[in-house]
Amino acid sequence: MMLEVSPPDTAAAPRFPRLRALLEPWVYLSPTLVLIGLFIFVPMAIGISYAFQNIQLLNPLDAGWVGLDNFRTMFADRHFYAALGHTVNWTLTSLVLQFVLGLGLALLLNREFAGRGWVQALVFLPWAVPAFLSGLTWAWLLNPVIGVLPYWLTDLHIISEPYNILADPQLALYGPVVVNVWFGIPFFAITLLAALQSIPRDLYEAAEMDGASGWQQFCKVTLPFLAPMIAITVMLRTIWIANFADLIVVMTDGGPANSTSILSSFIFTTAYRKLDFGYASAMAVFLLVLMTFYALVLLRIRHQLLK
Repeated sequence: MMLEVSPPDTAAAPRFPRLRALLEPWVYLSPTLVLIGLFIFVPMAIGISYAFQNIQLLNPLDAGWVGLDNFRTMFADRHFYAALGHTVNWTLTSLVLQFVLGLGLALLLNREFAGRGWVQALVFLPWAVPAFLSGLTWAWLLNPVIGVLPYWLTDLHIISEPYNILADPQLALYGPVVVNVWFGIPFFAITLLAALQSIPRDLYEAAEMDGASGWQQFCKVTLPFLAPMIAITVMLRTIWIANFADLIVVMTDGGPANSTSILSSFIFTTAYRKLDFGYASAMAVFLLVLMTFYALVLLRIRHQLLK
């Protein structure tokens, strides 16, 4: 009796299976990683290197490495400290108002009522308007010659007479703040509404059966579930607001008398009007370090909330 011998398996077993399994995901990700490196990290590295150089387009023969001179100039510049103070005011005021109003809208839209779809469309509309157009429109509305807002504020006895608020050094910053709040509310409303809809309804029913009031349900059920989402949205929105120079440039251009100049607009002005890219890069690196430290703190808080 003859035994049939099966032909050998021609498919060779892969060599180094562990190494292949480790490298395979990175091979698939390599096109994305290359693009991220080319368009994000390479420009970032070049921009950071500019902070240690003297790069003035109006004085190209004096270019070269200057070490920390740009940072010494920055910390001795009173305009830098004024812009830093305005940045803190601009960011905190905008962030608090956006968060409170966005959370209120999210709680409202989480309930069923007639016309809910139309309200959602109106709430999300500012997010779809370009920032440049928003700033330009609101600047016209605040102009007493062609706008109506100064007259409405006068009728409400908020101001004594119609005048251009954007020309008042004491109040000019709050014009862009109002527009920024109007522009940023949809971000909090959308993200917090999604988080609210993921909370199990059974928890509210159990709390209601235990006799918890609406405020107690909000504090004991809603806020603990929203806390991780609040931490990440507050972090992202803070970074965006601090770097958001569009409205400032369009509405006030940093004036009057630099009363609305924030760091991002001051960097823009220094780089593209004074053509001093070295000093502008030094301020940008400072803002990058500041926002990175802030983000690490918020991420640490979020990590603790998730435990």
